[in-house]
Amino acid sequence: MQDVVENLSRLIRDAASRRRPLCIRGGGTKDFYGGEIRGDVLDTKPLRGIVSYEPTELVISARAGTPLVEIEAALQEKGQVLPFEPPHFDRPPQPEAPQPPAEGQLSIAPVPTEEKLATLGGCVATGLSGPRRAYAGAVRDFVLGARILDGKGAELHFGGQVMKNVAGYDVSRLTVGALGTLGVILEVSLKVLPAPAAEATLRLAAGPDEAITLMNDWGSKPLPVTATAYRAGSLSVRLSGAPSAVAAAAKKIGGETMDATHAAQFWSDIREQRAAFYAGNQALWRLSIKPTTPPLDLAGPQLIEWGGALRWLRSDADAKVIREAAARAGGHATLFRAVDKTAGVFHPLSPGLAKIHRRLKEAFDPAGILNPGRMYPDF
Repeated sequence: MQDVVENLSRLIRDAASRRRPLCIRGGGTKDFYGGEIRGDVLDTKPLRGIVSYEPTELVISARAGTPLVEIEAALQEKGQVLPFEPPHFDRPPQPEAPQPPAEGQLSIAPVPTEEKLATLGGCVATGLSGPRRAYAGAVRDFVLGARILDGKGAELHFGGQVMKNVAGYDVSRLTVGALGTLGVILEVSLKVLPAPAAEATLRLAAGPDEAITLMNDWGSKPLPVTATAYRAGSLSVRLSGAPSAVAAAAKKIGGETMDATHAAQFWSDIREQRAAFYAGNQALWRLSIKPTTPPLDLAGPQLIEWGGALRWLRSDADAKVIREAAARAGGHATLFRAVDKTAGVFHPLSPGLAKIHRRLKEAFDPAGILNPGRMYPDF
């Protein structure tokens, strides 16, 4: 496998010497996310395989090109899971319209759907988590260590396989959500958790204000809530844990209990954005705000997750209006899926944060060749 790493390093050094952009790609399932894709493809799929897995230590290490389905299957055999429920997006609700290349830049052809398979590297690089995130933690909370190639082709090691190795400046977690702009992920070590012994999903009829109040009330009590979702008068809540705790919480919350098969499909459709709400051509916005925020007065249908902290919005409203609403609610707005991304994908940075981002980019990728523009146009 080291020969694969050395070849990737050579390609990076060559691109850096010519200032030629590189598009880091594994399965291609997250191509829709972030800014314009451009540059020569740097394929990470050959970096495949689980390096080590210690079920008793709750730690797994795997190469970046390893399909998530392989990792999840290995964990399932031992009764364990990735706690943050990463979305795969290997079957998007509809194909995205291709983005025209910027003048003088090389565009990248989309990966055919049948070839797409979500990888560990894409999971970490995008930093996306599923319904359990608000209750179990985000991707970065479970990253213990990483190996990467920086923009000079140098191999760097950060963290390790135990929690004590992530004290101080935890550089490995900088790669989470960086969309490959700081380096090519080679290998990642993750903390995993036992799968819940029992689960139940309840559905209640509620208006938007009542739903937000209920979700926050549940979050303030010792209830085994692991997911919430509200849409158009229907509030769903998932309980996970010991059978007795799940049964007691279900009795306290009330509502209609979904059968297990229906519940599993429901949460899968929410996580993978296959639910009817996500279909269509309207831009999909992701607003991360204070969970107690009342329903947002914005044009377009909304879906609420994470106890009220995550608001999905389908809307063609002006980006400035949406981002100002998110800022007033103590958060930010991301243009998650859209044909037209001229408004910018991510919420504008403050001058201080922009300076930090720029200095990190210059330190890890001085030639600016790794996934340029995927986060912000100027780095």
